[in-house]
Amino acid sequence: MAELERPERLQIMLTADELAALENWRFERRMPSRSAAVRELLRRGLHADGFLMAAQGAKSQDFGILPKSGIVDGPSRD
Repeated sequence: MAELERPERLQIMLTADELAALENWRFERRMPSRSAAVRELLRRGLHADGFLMAAQGAKSQDFGILPKSGIVDGPSRD
């Protein structure tokens, strides 16, 4: 069997609203797969200027894709 090009798996948990936001972003940009969209968002995030390092003791629930209010601005063309 051929060796996988990306042998590592990453499992994340999303709310229904977060998944919908990811899928909308993916389809607006015609990304070939959900995995490709997540990799692109990670790449953009890691290259972003001014991102904050997580505080010691921060919990997973402190980090979400959407603002706490659930209100999202209109489509962005990043």
